[in-house]
Amino acid sequence: MVAVAEAELYLPSSLQDALRVLADGGGAAVPLAGATWAMRAVLRGEELAARYVALSGLDELRTVEVAADGSLAIGACVTHARLGEAVADQPNLRGLHDAATKAANAAVREAATVGGNLSVAAFPAADLVPALLCLDAEVELARPDGNERVSLERFLQLRSELAPGTVLARVHVPAGRLRTAHARLPLRVAGDYPVAIVSVALDVAADGTVARAAVAVGSVEAVARRWPELEAELVGKPVGAEAAAVAAKALSATFHGREGIEAPGWYRVSVLPTLVRRALTALSGQEGNQ
Repeated sequence: MVAVAEAELYLPSSLQDALRVLADGGGAAVPLAGATWAMRAVLRGEELAARYVALSGLDELRTVEVAADGSLAIGACVTHARLGEAVADQPNLRGLHDAATKAANAAVREAATVGGNLSVAAFPAADLVPALLCLDAEVELARPDGNERVSLERFLQLRSELAPGTVLARVHVPAGRLRTAHARLPLRVAGDYPVAIVSVALDVAADGTVARAAVAVGSVEAVARRWPELEAELVGKPVGAEAAAVAAKALSATFHGREGIEAPGWYRVSVLPTLVRRALTALSGQEGNQ
C-alpha cells in the first residue's frame, strides 16, 4: 500500500512562470495537464509528486493552428477530443483524427492532452505517438532560456531524462500530400488500451504506386517506433492490403513484443499483419493524394 501524501498544486500565470517553478523545484515539481495519468499513480503503486505545476489553464498551450499549407502546430494542452475536432476536415490527417478520437474512452479524451500522451514514458499504448511518428512530427521543448525543436523520434529517447524546467510545449506536423490510417486492437480485458497499434502514411504517385511510406507500431514494444523494413517493402508497389499483410507477416520478427497482464508479447507481434491489412484497406478507400 502506498501512502498518499498531500500534494501542492501551483497555478502559473504564464508558460515562463511554469518553467521557472519547475526549474527551481529541481525535479520535486512536475508538470500537470489533464491529470489522467497522475490520478492513477497510487493504483500503479507510485507516490504522488510533492508539487504539481498546472499547465492546462495556459491559453498558449491550448490551441491548434492549421496553416494555409496544411501544417499544424498543436499545443501540448490540447485534448484528444479537441485535436480530433481540429483535424476532422483534413483528409490527409485521417490517421491522426482516428488516433485522437478512438483512444481510451470519451471521458478520457475530453481530459487527456497531447503533451501528456507523448511525454509519459511508462505508457507504451499511447495512440498519438505512432500516428505522429508517421507524419514526421517534431516537438517543441520549452526551457527558461529558450525553445528547441527535435524530432518526435528523438524526443521519445530523451523524455525520461529531460532537465527540470523543460516542458513539451507544442507538436509541429509538416504539410504533406498523404493518405493516412490508424488501426488498433483493444482487448476487453485490457479496458480501453490497445495491445497493438499500426499507423500508416503513404505518398501515392499518380500511377497508383507508393512513392514514400511511413509505418509506425505502438504498444507492441516499450516504445513506439517506425517499421523501416516494411516501409521499404511498400515503396514502388501499388497500394494493396493483402500484399502488405503478407510482407508484414514475413517481417514481424523484427519486433520483440513486451509482456503484460493483458497480452503476452508473442500475441502483440502476431496481430501486426492483421492491423497492417486493416490500415491499408482504409487507405485504399481514400482517393488520391490530398
